Amino acid sequence: MKKVLILGSTGSIGINTLNVIRSFPGEFEITALTINTKIDLLEPQIHEFNPKAVVVKDEKLGRELEKRVGGKCKVLVGEQGLVEAAKNLDYDIFVGAMVGFCGLAPALEAIKRGKIIALANKETLVVAGELVTNLCRKHNAKLLPIDSEHSAIFQCLEGEEKSKVEKIILTASGGPFLNKSKEALADVTVKEALNHPNWKMGDKITIDSASMMNKGLEIIEARWLFGIEKDRIDVLIHPQSIVHSMVQFVDGSIKAQLGLPDMKLPIQYALTYPERMKNNFKRISLPKIGNLTFLEPDFEKFECLKLAYNALDAGGTATCILNAANEIAVEKFLKGLIKFSNIPKLIYKALEKIENHKAPDVQAIFECDKETREFVLGLN
Repeated sequence: MKKVLILGSTGSIGINTLNVIRSFPGEFEITALTINTKIDLLEPQIHEFNPKAVVVKDEKLGRELEKRVGGKCKVLVGEQGLVEAAKNLDYDIFVGAMVGFCGLAPALEAIKRGKIIALANKETLVVAGELVTNLCRKHNAKLLPIDSEHSAIFQCLEGEEKSKVEKIILTASGGPFLNKSKEALADVTVKEALNHPNWKMGDKITIDSASMMNKGLEIIEARWLFGIEKDRIDVLIHPQSIVHSMVQFVDGSIKAQLGLPDMKLPIQYALTYPERMKNNFKRISLPKIGNLTFLEPDFEKFECLKLAYNALDAGGTATCILNAANEIAVEKFLKGLIKFSNIPKLIYKALEKIENHKAPDVQAIFECDKETREFVLGLN
């Protein structure tokens, strides 16, 4: 039985991970569940899965949960609690499903212990890709992608020589504003931005999808996951979200992975790898779907995509600056403090202002993240 720690069990990825685990009774045991604030969702998970420990990032809410569940499990709190769980608890698979920079420190602890890292937290590789991949090699930790796009590429590369890869092609739905003009983006509402046509996700990642920063972060993630230079990472708009990504080889052939827009399949593949296990998930019907279409992305309209390529090209802490600035800008938009079209403007200002440190260590990355957040918080 595989022991699993889920970082972010009440988010969309965490909930789907628990759904997958329910589908395979006797295959998995939940060691720990961690969340930011949603203790009302965590409490029934505790009673169902009986974890040895849980972590609540918000300390006050963590103490409240401790009173509710009594001695049913150990309750850790704060960011230090996240690190402690990853560092000390008994588990085989670390599921990194918590959104944001806060997922980095626990992931580093799991990597140092040589665990299987099933990664949905993009920020871990975006802000510290070189550091993370070097640590994985040093400690023999296995990094498995949960993102549907990276899972697709991972599956397409199975049995292939990396030297025979000509390029990888990330697909993007285009989000809710695919057919809007750049000028019209200045007036879109939070409600419109959260209305994704295909995927049901958390607020932050849904806004990133609308701005296409989500795909920008995935470009950076793919560079480190697969050791592929940015010039060999392409993006195509694919509104149907059926082809999750593709790999083109030196002979011109292309392999693609297809599936419904449902995160359970890539999660299952990461949890059960290298096996493929039978499930009862809904199957795709190509005749019902009919047409599959592909378009070139508009880099002038979706400026975040261009900013991500530029940050990856700059190297060092540029991608850390990009990520931190985007997190704060998205928060500001969700709170109604800035317009949607100002998100890339704030990121651009941060990339211009904050010093880029080449070959950063962990401390430099954390300091850069903090400095960037403070800077963007002061912008309008």
